[in-house]
Amino acid sequence: METMIITGAFLVLFFAVMIFIGVRSRKHASDVNGFVLGSRSVGPWLSAFAYGTSYFSAVIFVGYAGQFGWNFGVASTWIGLGNAFIGSLLAWCILGRRTRIMTQHLSSKTMPDFFGARYKSKKLKIAASIITFVFLIPYTASLYNGLSRLFAMAFNGIDYTICVLVMAVLTGIYVIIGGYMATAWNDFIQGMIMLIGIIAVIGAVLNDNGGLETAMQSLAAVEGEAGWEGAYSSFLGPNPLFLLFVVLLTSLGTWGLPQMVGKFYAIKNEDSIKKGTVISTIFAIIVAGGCYFLGGFGRLYDVDVKANGFDAVIPQMLSTLSPVIIGLVIVLVLSASMSTLSSLVLTSGSSITLDLIEPLSKKKFEEKKKMLIIRIFIVIFIAISAAIAIVQAKSKNMFIAQMMGVSWGALAGAFLAPFLYGLYWKKTTKAAVASSFVFGVGLEIVQLLVSLGVLDVKGIPVLSFVFTNSLYSGVFAMVGGIIIIPIVSLLTQKTRPENAEEMFTCYTKTKTVEVTDSLGDDEK
Repeated sequence: METMIITGAFLVLFFAVMIFIGVRSRKHASDVNGFVLGSRSVGPWLSAFAYGTSYFSAVIFVGYAGQFGWNFGVASTWIGLGNAFIGSLLAWCILGRRTRIMTQHLSSKTMPDFFGARYKSKKLKIAASIITFVFLIPYTASLYNGLSRLFAMAFNGIDYTICVLVMAVLTGIYVIIGGYMATAWNDFIQGMIMLIGIIAVIGAVLNDNGGLETAMQSLAAVEGEAGWEGAYSSFLGPNPLFLLFVVLLTSLGTWGLPQMVGKFYAIKNEDSIKKGTVISTIFAIIVAGGCYFLGGFGRLYDVDVKANGFDAVIPQMLSTLSPVIIGLVIVLVLSASMSTLSSLVLTSGSSITLDLIEPLSKKKFEEKKKMLIIRIFIVIFIAISAAIAIVQAKSKNMFIAQMMGVSWGALAGAFLAPFLYGLYWKKTTKAAVASSFVFGVGLEIVQLLVSLGVLDVKGIPVLSFVFTNSLYSGVFAMVGGIIIIPIVSLLTQKTRPENAEEMFTCYTKTKTVEVTDSLGDDEK
């Protein structure tokens, strides 16, 4: 009862703040530019937290931390560090500034819009929009995973459907009312909750196991499925190759996700990018590194993962903690999920409107009509993803579950290379971009068929390795795109946009300024 009261109080306060911010942000959502990008005036703290909270959701805290912590032990911390240094630091350094400058120069508001403007192709824009919409839906549905177990622990078996509906409705309200700025401010608050929560939970779990040294000694004594003692407390864990693939997919994959790259479109200026890089990296080290480090101690608890799945690991670890910590964890996981959900639905709603509906329409839309259609599709997107999550949870539909697994790989595999080369290489061609789309999506569709048992590739050595699971095929989709783009581009220079040289002048513009203090030591 005490846990229910404390958790309920936390949730009421949390929801009240979220809605209040949504209402206060209405003034920033008066036109499409403000609603989708916050008028490109978002500062470093809001941008960095928006990036981090969109990156790390309940999927990571409950699902991935439990699964990979169980499989790799404390070596799973490398996944969190990879997320911090590859998925955050390198992403900001390599993509941040160029994305902000190029997208403003091309007046593009979404990733599909960038492809259309950068490569002068309406078809690529529409294709990218369809890929975004189709694969973001199951990815969004996966955000609700794990919530039911935590809410059941705190509220004595509350129905999963209620958890999903409450989260979906409240997220929809503040996104529809306040747009990007509402999500950015809420992301900042939700990010602070995540930082405080993960530090508190790690401290409580280690204390529950006698401190760090004792917990590590206990973990070193676990033989488990690894076959040798000390595997789960070792530097690289029992399966270093699989660990590497997990690091690459969860870290490098963010470079090609529309909802992640979109954060660079909205950042205010050069100084904000520099500060945001540092803030985002520190946030990722604490949150991602902390989540996976926490999950590494999962084998110290009595969990039947074969019967209950990996989503049961983290809830079991938390079940013995104090009511205040449990309440904080519930709000932490809800914060992580709602921040990512808000980013995904805003990305999808704006993309389907601006990149698919408007280009196919014979008439040009007015601002008010665009805003209305974006909001309608946000509602549709939330409703579909919530319905999918509920159906999958109740029916254990394998197609939906596997579709969720391939979504990240399909999006990153299709978009990462065309976007990266589009920012850096003038000779990238339309044909090369189309090839990357086909390769990335095609590879993950094959993965889906293999996972469902429709295709059997066990007798083919290379293919059986690539399609071991969606993590492996996702990495090959991304790496394949990086190789395909330059090869196809060199063979298809006729399809290169004619004004590519002009597009890249945005990086080399020279500004003349007056010098008011012309006397100095250098003048002799």
